[in-house]
Amino acid sequence: MSDRFSTPDTLLDQVDLDTFRSVMGSLPTGVSVVTSLTADGEPRGLTCSAVCSVSASPPLLLVCVKQPSATLEAIHESSAFAVNFLSAEMAETARVFASPVPERFSAVPWSPGKRTDAPVLDDTVAFAECVLTSSHLAGDHQVLIGRLVHGEVSATRTPLAYWRARFSELRTQPAA
Repeated sequence: MSDRFSTPDTLLDQVDLDTFRSVMGSLPTGVSVVTSLTADGEPRGLTCSAVCSVSASPPLLLVCVKQPSATLEAIHESSAFAVNFLSAEMAETARVFASPVPERFSAVPWSPGKRTDAPVLDDTVAFAECVLTSSHLAGDHQVLIGRLVHGEVSATRTPLAYWRARFSELRTQPAA
């Protein structure tokens, strides 16, 4: 290994925040709203683009949530959450749940999940109800692993995507 990579400290100072954001923003992602309920039954939620599958057997997914967060607290209190995969028409919903507005659920139709009671938003591409199996600290975020216990998919809606700080609709290409 070369001298410039000889210690972890030298690695940590290689990339500034703007470069990190530009590089990571070049990877298009789906847009989700992660939701949960507080111990008092109050809904909490936030916009999240850091979602991915972990395992098919058992069915596990992960979400990354920045600390501190009222939604993160609710997930830890209830040990359950829902991941709502937003449809292309839901860019405003993504903005609302990414904002500091306290009453995020007042303008968004939702219902309690069938298995976890976590809020399931209307008109999504899909949703996954999860039971929290583990939580791991990673920088200023917590990586939450959830076991999927219920989910549904819309065959007619297209997903909302995020790429280089802009929302867009994901379009499919015809097979060659």
